[in-house]
Amino acid sequence: MQRTAEGDEEAFCDIIHRHQNALLNFFCRMGASRSSAEDLAQETFLRLYKWRKRYKPSAKFTTFLYTLARHAWADHLRKVMRSPKTVGESAAEDAVHPESGSMTADQHMDIQAALGKLSEKLRSVVVLNVYRGLAYKEIGKILEIPEGTVKSRMFLALRELRTHLQESEEKDS
Repeated sequence: MQRTAEGDEEAFCDIIHRHQNALLNFFCRMGASRSSAEDLAQETFLRLYKWRKRYKPSAKFTTFLYTLARHAWADHLRKVMRSPKTVGESAAEDAVHPESGSMTADQHMDIQAALGKLSEKLRSVVVLNVYRGLAYKEIGKILEIPEGTVKSRMFLALRELRTHLQESEEKDS
């Protein structure tokens, strides 16, 4: 980031390449369609570039990056709330592709559906912790809430997710 602040465009390209997929996944898990996630990731990188000369490495870089992403997400939600015509994005566009691993596509879709039922406050804590691997303290800085609130939201989110997944299992049985 320091090289970017000094005008090194290649360093900024490296940041984009290193963090682009993670930001896309973050926005998709928050509930954005694929195209919206791409726009939001681009907006986050634009904000990062704008702040490049004022960036101070007082925390992990990803903490700063996800703070910018959270602000881009909040601005996006406000825009969507004011503009009803953007609310009807297609369900196919909203589908998130399963990651590689032992999870089946159906299990992945069940988890995505359960995540989608969480409030944004709860979903953001889960996404930042489980999918981005951030510690509660970092999440608190990003969301601008106390660490204890992060823990409470995680507890509530996991309880709700468990309930939603059990209901989904019962329907499938």
